[in-house]
Amino acid sequence: MKASSPVRVKSIAEFHRLWGLPQPEHPLISVVDYSKINPGDVPASIMFECYSIAIKRNMKFKMMYGQQKYDFDEGVMFFTAPHQVIRVDIDQDTPAGHSGWILFVHPDFFWNTPLARSIKQYEYFNYTANEALFLSEKEESMVNNIIQNIQQEYHSNIDKFSQNIIISQIETLLNYSERFYQRQFITRKITNHKTLDRMEQILEDYFKNDDLAIKGLPTVQYVAEALNISPGYLSGLLKVLTGQSTQQHIQDKIIEKAKEKLSTTDLSVSEIAYELGFEHPQSFSKLFKIKTNLSPLMFRQSFN
Repeated sequence: MKASSPVRVKSIAEFHRLWGLPQPEHPLISVVDYSKINPGDVPASIMFECYSIAIKRNMKFKMMYGQQKYDFDEGVMFFTAPHQVIRVDIDQDTPAGHSGWILFVHPDFFWNTPLARSIKQYEYFNYTANEALFLSEKEESMVNNIIQNIQQEYHSNIDKFSQNIIISQIETLLNYSERFYQRQFITRKITNHKTLDRMEQILEDYFKNDDLAIKGLPTVQYVAEALNISPGYLSGLLKVLTGQSTQQHIQDKIIEKAKEKLSTTDLSVSEIAYELGFEHPQSFSKLFKIKTNLSPLMFRQSFN
């Protein structure tokens, strides 16, 4: 099935029907075996109204996220939140024997539990476009064991303990995933530092442009798109590498350029503010004071 506009899947039962799978055993949670899905039947664009966590193997497809070639190629795990549009490009040469699983959880399953609120703290669900999590064999085994525990629980007779037990397993899965993401940032130091270098060059080129007054200040979204990764992933990466957010890096570059103009030109503070892309000089002066503990004029006077 192909569709130019997203296929909207409102429930887990709808997902099962869409791929000709048996009715789900539980209306709000399901683990789907990838080997039961025909890749050719996957819509080109789809929007789920539930959370999904998945691992895929031997499936040649591209998703709309900033994926790079990493060294953890034993397994690929990715996450989506409700109402995110996922665009999939399936390679028709995908070999037989594709495998993996998708865990679907409807938001109603978390209703009146702490996870209904805390799930928003996991940034990999909030990415505008999702980056894959590459797992080692040991990590993938740990994740698969948790999924098996979830399946076993909802395959059993549902009772008053079932929801709490399953939610506890999901929380464990999310916490391990958080750990693995942090590991991924750390273990790919060379790739990540190249990303940092590229970001510095992007900002340098941006501020060399003469039409900053028209374009305005660079945004986090602009930098992330130039790097071909999502704003959330970029922010997480920078926090691990430098302890600062993307916005703080942009502000540091602004102050660096402002200091250069204040110390080497006779431009007024207002003129410098406009040249740097500020709509209001007061906003520039306020940021400069916050960052340096000096007003722009006081900084300039220190060179006299």
